[in-house]
Amino acid sequence: MHKISRRALLGGVLGAAGLVGLSACAGVGGRSGTASTVRYAMWGNNVRQQNYQQAFTEMQQAVQGLTIALEFAEYTAFQERMTTQMAAGTVADVFWVPSPNVMTYYANDLYRPLSQIENLDLSDYPAEDLTGFELDGQLNTLPFAIFVPVVRYNATFAEQDGVEPPADWTWQTLAEFAKDYSANNSQGRKALANSADTDLGFEYWLRQRGEQLWTQDGKVGFTQDGLASWLDYWEDLRKAGATTTLSEQDGVTADWPTIGDRVLMVFGNSNHIIDDAPQFPDYRFALRHPPVAADATADFRYLYYPRMAISQNAADETLELAGQVLNYCVNRVEMLKTVGLTMGAPTNPRVAGEMEQFASPDEKETLRVVAEDRAAPRAPRFEAPAGSGSWRTTMTRTIEDIALGNTPVPAAAGAMITEINDAIARAQ
Repeated sequence: MHKISRRALLGGVLGAAGLVGLSACAGVGGRSGTASTVRYAMWGNNVRQQNYQQAFTEMQQAVQGLTIALEFAEYTAFQERMTTQMAAGTVADVFWVPSPNVMTYYANDLYRPLSQIENLDLSDYPAEDLTGFELDGQLNTLPFAIFVPVVRYNATFAEQDGVEPPADWTWQTLAEFAKDYSANNSQGRKALANSADTDLGFEYWLRQRGEQLWTQDGKVGFTQDGLASWLDYWEDLRKAGATTTLSEQDGVTADWPTIGDRVLMVFGNSNHIIDDAPQFPDYRFALRHPPVAADATADFRYLYYPRMAISQNAADETLELAGQVLNYCVNRVEMLKTVGLTMGAPTNPRVAGEMEQFASPDEKETLRVVAEDRAAPRAPRFEAPAGSGSWRTTMTRTIEDIALGNTPVPAAAGAMITEINDAIARAQ
């Protein structure tokens, strides 16, 4: 059993004493009150909450004796609540794992090994998939979806403007196309939202250059030059007028409702099209894989997994039902028919195939690009180490400092890496 690190557990969260914005938090009082109740914790928006409540109603009808107590929160509030519950030993029986905290939770012994869940059915998964899901050689969380980095583009705008994003683009040809489009289209549109803070795109860039976001032993896997090259790329586009400005997009992170009808393309995650496209129903959107450097390594592609886990705190008499909950979530297409693919394509290959007949056009785009990356050669990818959970906030601040002219790119890149390294060291 791992020794619990109080520093890792409580670091950075002492100011979050009042956990506001939580909803549907039934059953938050330690171990489940009865053997038939499974506490399930997740995050999202109101639409996701409603969809999952409906799916869980259907699950309860399908699984005899099951009652689900849903504990729901917005993403940041979810993490704050998890930290409080970790300290108190009251984490839900089944819970989603925020990517920045996968290894933090592991370091604090939060996961029950799935080998202890005797009724969990993993027979649809190839052996290499299961090996890829493991943390430190053990299957103790279960990815329930996959998404990958993409460029989403407005196919309606492209048709109106008589352009087509290059089919086999490099980062250089994308830059050339973006500058030309932004300067010459008649509608005053920009080619790109400024996406310097897109973490999946940044990782895609690094891996093409033989670097990693994180190393296997829990350290920063990229160099100052690797980070600076990414920041320089986006600064060049911003200064050339090929992207929206930070003020036009309402911050470093582009606000989609603000810029969705003003840009041709945006970097993001493959699942984002499902929530974002309906906000502009007059337009059709499509997905492309991001550019590939001419000298990219062959196995740079990767899959990004949201994960579920069963808590070490779950009562032993609850485990059989918890296993059935996981089975329903990952092995039944009925679940996805209700909740959709907003969290990504199914990890279960059989369910992914079955979902094709029910998927919307936007969901089919998600399924397509994930299947293509899933079939490509991929080098191992490592989860964020304990203590690195705020690295994306650090990156956002770094990008803003550069855009405001406060710090040159090389110095900003060095300072960002130092700050992340210091946070990881404090968590150890």
